[in-house]
Amino acid sequence: MDYVGYFIYSFITLFVIVSPITGAITFITLTNGLSLSEKNVIAKKSVTLAFFISLFFIFTGTIILDVLGISLDSVKVAGGLLLLMVAFDMMHAKISRQSITDKEIDASYERDDIWIFPIAMPILAGPATITTAIILTETAEVVQQKMLIVLAAVITYSVAMITFLFSRRIHKKMGYNGMLVLTRLFGLFLGAISVDMIASGIWGLYMSMASLPV
Repeated sequence: MDYVGYFIYSFITLFVIVSPITGAITFITLTNGLSLSEKNVIAKKSVTLAFFISLFFIFTGTIILDVLGISLDSVKVAGGLLLLMVAFDMMHAKISRQSITDKEIDASYERDDIWIFPIAMPILAGPATITTAIILTETAEVVQQKMLIVLAAVITYSVAMITFLFSRRIHKKMGYNGMLVLTRLFGLFLGAISVDMIASGIWGLYMSMASLPV
């Protein structure tokens, strides 16, 4: 795969999984009643933290798998199933059960650290995002490809930052239903990515087992 194609694939994969529009829906709900300056502070802090969490796993993904003795194919299958569950919720325009529950959202109103939980993690950098970052890192064959993954993360979270900062304006322009339509569309793309990931992982596991001596 050429560098341009690899970057496009990495960016689309990360962008669809992070899904800034889906995150913005929850962000608007959690910051309702706050002033514009307070909302912007939360947006900047949460997106920055989520970016560094993703960056951490991009650079340490290979080490983590080696330490735990987990194969990439196993992570692909497990991660693909996780993404498929998230995609299913997105296509039904629901907040993923893998991210945050309604009870956790209700509890967040009483806390001052909502920029950490649940906005930064797990909404912007949840298990699905972390798993994908590890898989992308493991499939990168050269340093240049790993740098393209980092660039894809930078652009993805830059878009998330802009989306959060202008979330109220976007909500007024698109409306709640319009944002849910985009969520469903992202869910469809994520579903396709997850199926491809599962198929690749199963095939890799099969080939590794077939190569074992009888």
